[in-house]
Amino acid sequence: MQRDLPPPSQPTPVLAPGHTYGSVTDKISEIVLTQRTPRWWYVGFGIGFLLTMLLFYSITWLLLQGTGIWGINAPVGWGFAIINFVWWIGIGHAGTFISAILLLLNQEWRTSINRFAEAMTLFAVASAGLFPLLHLGRPWLFYWLVPYPNTMALWPQWRSPLVWDVFAVTTYALISLLFWYTGLVPDMATLRDRSTNRVAQWIFGFFAMGWRNAATHWERYQGAYFILAALATPLVISVHSIVGLDFAVGVIPGWHSTIFPPYFVGGAIFSGFAMVLTISIPLRRAFGLQDFITMRHLDNMAKVMLATGLIVAYGYVIEVFFTWYSANEFEWFMMVNRGLGPYAPAFWAMITCNVVLPQLLWSRRIRHNVAILWVISIVVNIGMWLERFVIVVTSLHRDFVPAAWGNYAPTFWDWAMYIGTIGMFFALLFLFIRVLPMISIFEMRELVAEERKDQEADG
Repeated sequence: MQRDLPPPSQPTPVLAPGHTYGSVTDKISEIVLTQRTPRWWYVGFGIGFLLTMLLFYSITWLLLQGTGIWGINAPVGWGFAIINFVWWIGIGHAGTFISAILLLLNQEWRTSINRFAEAMTLFAVASAGLFPLLHLGRPWLFYWLVPYPNTMALWPQWRSPLVWDVFAVTTYALISLLFWYTGLVPDMATLRDRSTNRVAQWIFGFFAMGWRNAATHWERYQGAYFILAALATPLVISVHSIVGLDFAVGVIPGWHSTIFPPYFVGGAIFSGFAMVLTISIPLRRAFGLQDFITMRHLDNMAKVMLATGLIVAYGYVIEVFFTWYSANEFEWFMMVNRGLGPYAPAFWAMITCNVVLPQLLWSRRIRHNVAILWVISIVVNIGMWLERFVIVVTSLHRDFVPAAWGNYAPTFWDWAMYIGTIGMFFALLFLFIRVLPMISIFEMRELVAEERKDQEADG
């Protein structure tokens, strides 16, 4: 007598049940086309705009006075500018990871979060790109870093990591922009056809580039989209590896390490997913998107954050081991100075934020508690900024000769520029969620079709 087998377990649906093509299109497009702008949007955008004006004022004063208004000095030649550059580039990695790598791996849960994660990447890269340019001292000559034809036969110095950053970040920004815009084209056509405002119809129609939902359009679109995903995937690894090599090629204790490229990539995805959670949790509540950004999405992002957090923790441990195993007195002093020196509070706060607190994510109950998950994501962002501060400052302020030692303290202008880029980031984000669909309409409709087909197959 055969034993009755239990029915096979069904995969957790990406969408909440009950959605149709029309409900998906209506829900997402009405946020842009018909829904009244909420009061909190004006408040949030106003704060972001004011902080952006603070950024522009700080840049103007910097161009007039020079980098002496910053806290950098003789032993600490790199300060907030490089710290913030690395932090912003790291935040931008999650968008490309979600959009490109998870697309190639056929992970359907990425669909609800990829659009605003890609936008987040662009805004983070725009914020990051300001700092190395302003750090040049003469930023109006930035084009010297580009190999343009010139009569003096002056070419970039390829031994300088600054030149590597120019090419890496520029390529990353360009591919990310093309990838984001390509994904927007079908949705632009949807907004064009549903809009009742003639000006909006013209604008959406212009950016839709004549999309008519034809089979040939979809065939070419899919080919272009996957080619861009394939191009963007190695950029996730290469860009922050190059940023890590900015430090690794130096001889300064604490920088000269082969662990930096993979360690920086893991940390970038860690902080990037933390920022995606920081943004997506308030958005899903403010616009009632719990049916689209479900607990499965938040749970998966928390798991990725836990995995990359463990990579970061492993990097910390290996860094200590290599320092001890090398028997280099300068390296060992650097490590002791991090834990016991004048910047020890920043070091231990970094360990708490990046290693200790993320271990709470092992608990499913914590991962499904939206408020706690949001707090942890903010703490991780703070911790990853502290990590960049520790790497830059503690390696420079006490290097080889005690007579050259000194301390670093950021000035008002350092903080104003950093806070100003945060304001610019959120001002751009607020504009994005108001004028463009923050969730991909056509990809969500594809999910509806696939899940309907699965239901019909199940009988």
